Amino acid sequence: MLPALYSYYRSSCSYRVRLALAYKKIDYDYKAIHLVKDGGEQYSEDYLKLNVKAEVPLWKEQDFLLSQSMSIMLYLDKTHPENPIFPSDARSFARTVELCEIINSGIQPLQGLRLQQEIERRFAAAKGDVKDFCRFWIELGLQAFENKISAGGLYSVGNELTAADFFLIPQLYNAKRFAVDLTSFKRLLEIEQNLLLIPHLQKATPEHSPDFSP
Repeated sequence: MLPALYSYYRSSCSYRVRLALAYKKIDYDYKAIHLVKDGGEQYSEDYLKLNVKAEVPLWKEQDFLLSQSMSIMLYLDKTHPENPIFPSDARSFARTVELCEIINSGIQPLQGLRLQQEIERRFAAAKGDVKDFCRFWIELGLQAFENKISAGGLYSVGNELTAADFFLIPQLYNAKRFAVDLTSFKRLLEIEQNLLLIPHLQKATPEHSPDFSP
């Protein structure tokens, strides 16, 4: 039986894991969890039995369940060491994790759907104001990311493709959804272009997900 990934096509956290799976050429079953339809399928009784935090992604191998994109990607790198996404060199590893966390803890929690919904509910904020709030944190985080990456090379950590790139691509996708002006982030856009030229990564994009809806 194939392992399963519970995912939502537009979830940047799920997108990260899909990129890692595609890069490592790992087969899996795609289990769609729509985060908006019917109040959010992540709150269904069946899904809450699997993930009490009501989030995606979720990785399931028989009776082994693992949530959170970082832990899933670290696990995949240990269990499928081919095409590694975390460098073996200590400094390169630390830089990769640092870049991942700039997005994982410094941007993602401040733009997530649940946060937006709570700001609207608790403070009666207009949707436009909530989007402005999210844009502020996205731009701040991307600037920090760009300041930390290698000056040269094809990817975020030199010429070595790493998990940092798989965090960056979904974040740029989200930035475009929030209408962030990316013209000043030339280096990040170059990395994005280099990555999206890799054919087998293209099947991990939202547009190629089974649950994609334009």
